[in-house]
Amino acid sequence: MIQVQPFTSLGRFQNEWLNARHHFSFGHYHDPARMGVGALRVWNDDEIAPGTGFDPHPHREMEIVTIVRRGAITHQDSLGNEGRTEAGDVQVMHAGTGIVHGEFNRESEAARIFQIWIVPGTRGVKPGWGTRRFPKGADGLVALADGREGADGSALPLYADAAVLAATLATGQRVTHRLAPGRVAYLVPSTGAVTVNGVAVGTRDGVTIADEGEVEIVATDGAEIVMVDVPA
Repeated sequence: MIQVQPFTSLGRFQNEWLNARHHFSFGHYHDPARMGVGALRVWNDDEIAPGTGFDPHPHREMEIVTIVRRGAITHQDSLGNEGRTEAGDVQVMHAGTGIVHGEFNRESEAARIFQIWIVPGTRGVKPGWGTRRFPKGADGLVALADGREGADGSALPLYADAAVLAATLATGQRVTHRLAPGRVAYLVPSTGAVTVNGVAVGTRDGVTIADEGEVEIVATDGAEIVMVDVPA
C-alpha cells in the first residue's frame, strides 16, 4: 500500500514568525484520519524566521528528531545542553521523564526544519539531547537516528524500535529499502521528486508505505529524501 498525502493538503499554521505544515494532527490542526503512522506521531515541516524561535516549553515520553534543511537552529534545555545544528545535520532529544527546551533561529536567514516525533518503546528514561554531523553525498540510505535491534552505532540513538533514514539522489538514481513484516514507513522528499514503487511523490508530499516488502525509490528529479521506519 502506497498512499500519498500531497503537500497542498497538509495541515497549516502561520503567524508572524512561523510557517508550519503538519503531516499529522498537531496543535490546532486535527484530522482523526491523520493521527500518525504506527509509532510515528508527528512530522512538521517548519520555516522559522530569523531572530525568532520556540520559547522554552516542556516535553515528556517522546523521541523528537529535528532535521535542519536550511539555515541553522540553536537548542537550549533544562539539562544545560546548548548547541547549534546546521543544514544537513540532525539532532535528537529524548524527552523521557521530562525536559524543558527552546529552539531558536539566531541566523540572518530563515531556517527550515523537519520535526519528527516518535513514540518511545521504553518509557521513563533519563532525558537527553545530542546532535551530529553526517557525511554529505553518501551512497544509499543513511541512518540519521536509529534504535532498531542491531543498529551499528553510527547514528544518533533512539529509545524506540525505529530509524530515521535519509538519501540524496541524482535524477534517475534509485535506492531500495527492505520493510520488514509488521512495520510501516513514511517518506518525504524535502527537495525534488521521486517514485515509490512506481507511485509519483512530489516535493514535500508525504507517502505512507505499508505491506510492501521491498521499497524502490527512484528520483525523477534530483531529490533529498527522509524516511522513517517504525513498528505498525
